[in-house]
Amino acid sequence: MSIDIDTARRVAHLARIAVAEDDLPALAQQLSGILTFMEQLNEVDVTGVEPMTSVTPMRLKRRADVVTDGGYAAQILSNAPDAREGFFAVPKVVE
Repeated sequence: MSIDIDTARRVAHLARIAVAEDDLPALAQQLSGILTFMEQLNEVDVTGVEPMTSVTPMRLKRRADVVTDGGYAAQILSNAPDAREGFFAVPKVVE
């Protein structure tokens, strides 16, 4: 697929990139090269290949999903600059 100068100008406008008029032919050529490479990638047979999130096989570290007893409100609120009736107190911002 070939990108013309008008399409390159439109892509630059949509991407909010200021491209000088004399740089548009080079941009159009680079965009055409990118699309050609993407067409080559579409020709690769990937049937039977599982999608992966990394090039190395690894599992995410997970913590045990256990119920805790809680009851730490007093310790947590001790760090607050202002706490009232068991809650964080914040200044009023809306009149």
